[in-house]
Amino acid sequence: MDLKSLLQSHLRKKEELKKSENSTEESENDDQDKMFEKYYCEWKAASKSSASGNGKTFSVIPKFYHKLPPEDHQLLQKLREESRAVFLQRRSRELLDNDELKNLWMLLDKHQSVTEVGGEEQLINYEDFLKVAEQAGPKCKQYFQPSTFCKLLQNDSYGRISIMNFFNYVMRKVWLHQTRIGLSLYDVTGQGYLRESDLENYILELIPTLPQLDGLEKSFHSFYVCTAVRKFFFFLDPLHTGQIKIQDILACSFLDDLLELRDEELPKDQQQNNWFSAPSALRVYGVYLNLDKDHNGMLSKQELSRYGMGTLTPVFIDRVFQECMTYDGEMDYKTYLDFVLALENQKDPQSLHYLFKILDIDGQGYLNVFTLNYFFRSIQDQMRQHNQEPVNFEDVKDEIFDMVKPGDPFKITLQDLINCGQGDVVISILIDLNGFWTYENREVLVADSSEDPAQV
Repeated sequence: MDLKSLLQSHLRKKEELKKSENSTEESENDDQDKMFEKYYCEWKAASKSSASGNGKTFSVIPKFYHKLPPEDHQLLQKLREESRAVFLQRRSRELLDNDELKNLWMLLDKHQSVTEVGGEEQLINYEDFLKVAEQAGPKCKQYFQPSTFCKLLQNDSYGRISIMNFFNYVMRKVWLHQTRIGLSLYDVTGQGYLRESDLENYILELIPTLPQLDGLEKSFHSFYVCTAVRKFFFFLDPLHTGQIKIQDILACSFLDDLLELRDEELPKDQQQNNWFSAPSALRVYGVYLNLDKDHNGMLSKQELSRYGMGTLTPVFIDRVFQECMTYDGEMDYKTYLDFVLALENQKDPQSLHYLFKILDIDGQGYLNVFTLNYFFRSIQDQMRQHNQEPVNFEDVKDEIFDMVKPGDPFKITLQDLINCGQGDVVISILIDLNGFWTYENREVLVADSSEDPAQV
């Protein structure tokens, strides 16, 4: 056979194969159409039967959402409360009690590996880890997961983990579950979040269990509760929904700080740095009372302008009263607490969000050169009042944009301030003469702090 005949034969076979494939594909499509038509007819017939009450279809599904009972329906509300209480009690019984924790520690101690001479840390290998899991009982099973062992692995050449680290892990988990159950008792709606009144009730009933708060007079308890609750809502409810997820409360460190007050020998420096301590709460409330010169329980613009070192600019104070909730042009204690939390934690995103909203005079979502100049003019006015030569705005503007390095060379967004890590410095330059002075003299201040006190 010559080459031409061979090619013709190959082409004929290729065409026959293609026709065969098309025929198979058409056959499959026909089968699919027939199957769809069959199931569609069956569904349609079943729907008609269901409409007449003679059958069921997949459209009849179990009810999975139940509305909360009305507040005025006492019976349903009581039934719901009782059922939730029973559920939480059952979950509480599933947790390890003190005796079971002691037993767990004894088992871990019994199965520890022999360490090198002079080694003080108690270690356990995976084989003994499984043995302890079997002997500890079913309530401990959830803690003895392979993933847990892997996470606790360090640089031990024998693949062992620290017994103390594992036991602390178990203790922490038990504490979190206990706290979750305790908070859930105040979750009136049962939806996994606490409203402001719910958290107030929780903290109010917690006060007698905190030895560090024993010295507080009962008349101050309501102000203390307000001071404590505001920190939770300022940082965990930035959108002002009026509620905080219990999960978020457990995830943050605030509850740890609050429960730290159980320590009767808590050092004074830790108390000063703890927002929830008695000295801290009394300090914040004492400053509020000192600012309130007319003793009407509220702060006017003039009274608030004396906050701190009295160097906040009038333009900034005006904007605070424009953006924040006031009553007949004066600020109450709760609004004042948000103000204090923002200024004392300027590096936090929530504080930057609060302050950025005040600086964004047109509500356009960014700060431009006009906005920066608007606020810095007030800094220049204060410098003149103190007989200081005002700094050129163009120089300050260039430094601010160099610090922030925004995506848009003419606009600074809130995200730009957060990302640059210098947002607190930028805001201090614009709203506080003392903050601007500190920035201008930063090199001198650093040099002074680096000098040896013995040589001064």
